[in-house]
Amino acid sequence: MRNFRLKIAFLGTAYHGFQRQEGGLKTVQGEIERAIFKLIGEKAAINGCSRTDAGVHANEFVINVFLAGTIDCRGLQYGLNGVLPPDISVLEVQEAPESFHARFDCKGKEYVYLIHNSEIKSPFYADRMYRSWYPIDEKKLGRACKDFIGKHDFKAFCAASCEKEDTVREIFDYDVSRIGDVVKFRVSGDGFLYNMVRITVGTLLFINDGKLAEDSVPKIIASRDRTLAGKTVPPQGLYLNRVFY
Repeated sequence: MRNFRLKIAFLGTAYHGFQRQEGGLKTVQGEIERAIFKLIGEKAAINGCSRTDAGVHANEFVINVFLAGTIDCRGLQYGLNGVLPPDISVLEVQEAPESFHARFDCKGKEYVYLIHNSEIKSPFYADRMYRSWYPIDEKKLGRACKDFIGKHDFKAFCAASCEKEDTVREIFDYDVSRIGDVVKFRVSGDGFLYNMVRITVGTLLFINDGKLAEDSVPKIIASRDRTLAGKTVPPQGLYLNRVFY
């Protein structure tokens, strides 16, 4: 058996997240496992670097899979790209040590959240960005987002359904920038709680709209109270952008 490490990208609009689910729901993992079986006839179970919610996308997502056949890296990459649906792409394939695990060896991730900041909708951004018509002050939010950086208890920034007992995470960097009418929120850290990125963005939008003060983030972190943070923004603007090993 050889351990293959694959770097993939996908548009999450049509999927109920990455991870295989009961009930026959369409997932990215399920599509890749079906593609492997179609290509080489092996029923393989792949390991993903992360879970993603329904509708969330990935510019870079890492998986690993053990295969018994003779296929090489090039054959696996081009073969899978030939049978996978058009919204999933294999960007790179390498052989990895037997001990490599896409999830457990991951040291951190970077997410990007995109907002189309315009009063007029764009058909080209549908399902790929969240649209907010209210003017966004990216410089103000660029200052406020720095308060997330560091090791903190992010209990106030995870969904109420989050079952993690350890809610301490370290944020390495956070910035907000604009290109034309697209505002980009970029955050990296050693790990993220359920809906954490989407809640931090929603909190920054509350600051932008004047619903929260610019210096609110440290107080919300200290409170560990989800009700004091902002809204959970929709999934379609969220991209897993990079994975660190």
